[in-house]
Amino acid sequence: MRRSLMAAFALYVAAGGALAQEPVKEPIKLDVVDDSLPKSLIGAPGNAAAGKKVFLTRTLGNCLACHQVTSLKSEEFHGEFGPSLDGVAGRYTEAQLRLIVADPKRIFTDTVMPAFFKNDGLSRVRPEFVGKTILTAAQVEDVVAFLKTLN
Repeated sequence: MRRSLMAAFALYVAAGGALAQEPVKEPIKLDVVDDSLPKSLIGAPGNAAAGKKVFLTRTLGNCLACHQVTSLKSEEFHGEFGPSLDGVAGRYTEAQLRLIVADPKRIFTDTVMPAFFKNDGLSRVRPEFVGKTILTAAQVEDVVAFLKTLN
């Protein structure tokens, strides 16, 4: 129970941080095909080094608050709530990783992981964050590029 509360708090902090995008009037439409998001959101590959920074930054991805990654053992406060991301590049395709980061409930219906690139259909969104996403499209691509290095 304590871990669940800590993970929920970490997600709250991550979502309450500086959200990346300006409000968008129309809902973001993701071109989902077979439980994946095959096309890059920016039309180009992401940058793995920038993705690692987003992954670790508490006001952006904050991924380490819930997930453990052995190669990042020098970083503090690995979470134990979400699954380990060791070997995630071998378990999912790039297109699947993109969808998991952008809108994880499309694949894992019971997850508490936030949708990092979604601006509609969300619950309990503070008024100043309505229409915004947690990460930009470029940041999503950067995180995907970093996740692809986790073999």
